[in-house]
Amino acid sequence: MRPLGVVSVVLAAFLAACARPSAIESLRPTVVLVSIDGFRWDYLDRGLTPNLTRLAGEGVRAEAMIPVFPTKTFPNHVSIVTGRYPVHHGIIGNTFTAPDLGVRFSIYDPRSVHDARFWLAEPIWVTAERQGQRTAPFFWPGSEAPIGGVRPAYSVPYDQEMPDPARVTRLLRWLDLSTRWRPTFLTMYLSGVDGAGHSYGPDAPQTREAIAHADTIIGMLVDGLAKRGIADRVNLIIVSDHGMAGLSPDRVIDLDRYLPSEWITVDNLSPTLMAWPRDGLTDSVYTRLKTVPHLTVFRRSELPERFHLQGSVRVPPIIALADPGWKIQQSSSLLRLSRSGDHGYDDTVTDMRAIFLARGPAFLHGVVVRPFRNIHVYALIAKVLGLKPGETDGSLDSIRDVLAGP
Repeated sequence: MRPLGVVSVVLAAFLAACARPSAIESLRPTVVLVSIDGFRWDYLDRGLTPNLTRLAGEGVRAEAMIPVFPTKTFPNHVSIVTGRYPVHHGIIGNTFTAPDLGVRFSIYDPRSVHDARFWLAEPIWVTAERQGQRTAPFFWPGSEAPIGGVRPAYSVPYDQEMPDPARVTRLLRWLDLSTRWRPTFLTMYLSGVDGAGHSYGPDAPQTREAIAHADTIIGMLVDGLAKRGIADRVNLIIVSDHGMAGLSPDRVIDLDRYLPSEWITVDNLSPTLMAWPRDGLTDSVYTRLKTVPHLTVFRRSELPERFHLQGSVRVPPIIALADPGWKIQQSSSLLRLSRSGDHGYDDTVTDMRAIFLARGPAFLHGVVVRPFRNIHVYALIAKVLGLKPGETDGSLDSIRDVLAGP
């Protein structure tokens, strides 16, 4: 365990420059986890992904992976690497109020992203670092904070402008390190499919191009592993955080028709409204929202158990879900009208489903398994890396049928 210790980017670059360029020999059990943000489960069946299709054929694929609610980027990325529901890992949205801390979290605010107080569960890289393994969770939510007082060995501040090929190069450089310095758990994050889905919709030509591009990047990664002689020795897991639903200008819930905007403070607007009513207005807000078509409204105490949000003070008093394909609009957020796709709906909505596929010595070959919840991935990675897992809401038994051997 290396509390608060970080190998700087400069040192990592120096070590990479000194690494052997030849085939890698002594490789410990290694996992490379790749997230393709917003890659819906059925994108794999559009004839656009020869590299992903080949990997699935050589390994194991789930029919779909089921996200946690809310089906947003940060909550689901954190659930994947902690095995906890948002109520337990603390990241209940991309933006939320934390009354326990007296501050607000936003993925757009580096101060909150770096603040370890928001992150309540142990991610797999902390588990690995505490048990003597080096990690490089590259651009994964939470990787920039000293969670539990522990930082990964290699940490890079998120840079949305870094080209995808450069991300592959950075990851491969870490694998080029000598045995002593080489991480056993690495991640990579690709955002283009999600961006295209939001801007143009899940069925647009631009989204098809983004899907094909992401597949090309995966091909670059696999080729890089092959050149190092470790393509069949690294356990490559490819996931997404959620899917994407198409929107239409004809399916808009105009919140201003039912509720004065000054009555609530909004953590998240659409398609799941998370709102903090002004003092004394909770009943009035609830009553008015109950009259809105295509909107299902809950008080915090009424939330279904299947959402796994009970017991957190970070969950606001009012939560309202738009019907699939509908969006919620306020006059103060007119920019959202330009969106043609979105996620954040009920996790039972089929369009919200994500992908899971894996190839490597730890996994079966040519197998398709039934859908499973993403909270089980943490226990799976811990097993592959030979780690004793921390507390988790998932279980290895729920995902064991992807593994080779007993």
